[in-house]
Amino acid sequence: MTLIDIRNMGFGYSNGRRLFNGLNFSLEKGEKIGLVGPNGAGKSTLFYLIMGLLRPDSGEIRIFGRHRDNEKDFSDVRRRIGLLFQDPEDQLFCPTVEEDIAFGPLNLGRSHSEARAIVAETCGILGLKGLEKKVIHRLSGGEKRLVALATVVAMNPECYLLDEPTAGLDRRTTERFLRYLREYADTYIIITHNHEVLKDAADRIYRLHEGRIEPFSL
Repeated sequence: MTLIDIRNMGFGYSNGRRLFNGLNFSLEKGEKIGLVGPNGAGKSTLFYLIMGLLRPDSGEIRIFGRHRDNEKDFSDVRRRIGLLFQDPEDQLFCPTVEEDIAFGPLNLGRSHSEARAIVAETCGILGLKGLEKKVIHRLSGGEKRLVALATVVAMNPECYLLDEPTAGLDRRTTERFLRYLREYADTYIIITHNHEVLKDAADRIYRLHEGRIEPFSL
């Protein structure tokens, strides 16, 4: 089953910087894809386009078998695909860890008791037990990154878009993150410059360069 299908997509920023002209890419259910490329190639922008945070100026984005064009189309996508931003500060906005993790499930209509159970389960999986009441701004950088991941995990997405998820993490925290991917994540695209992470997490690797996505080997 094709989850994401991008056809002849074009995109440029208002400042005249052109990133994509006729980009084609697809992601099948069960694929674990690594995406590399030079800074500024448009890797994060590609994720924003898939999530509807930016809109292409040409071509088509089909997700879960449907053409996606307007805000209503993408609201469904955001419930089913989890985006982990490169900077945890862009993901975390509630006062405490448990409030941030519970926000997504509550927004999906879960009860408060259900959301509490999801918070407990998610913290257990990611090694965050004991931090539930902690204030976000008092967390370490690695803890913030794991909590940001937890906010995505709590939504139980069908697919993950992971933007430099292990940047700045120590070995132990990186291994905890990779263990989660191995055991719980079925389909994802991971952007990273870390070749060791790619070897561990990705079945196939692609390179985004000069507006094209091509197979790549390390």
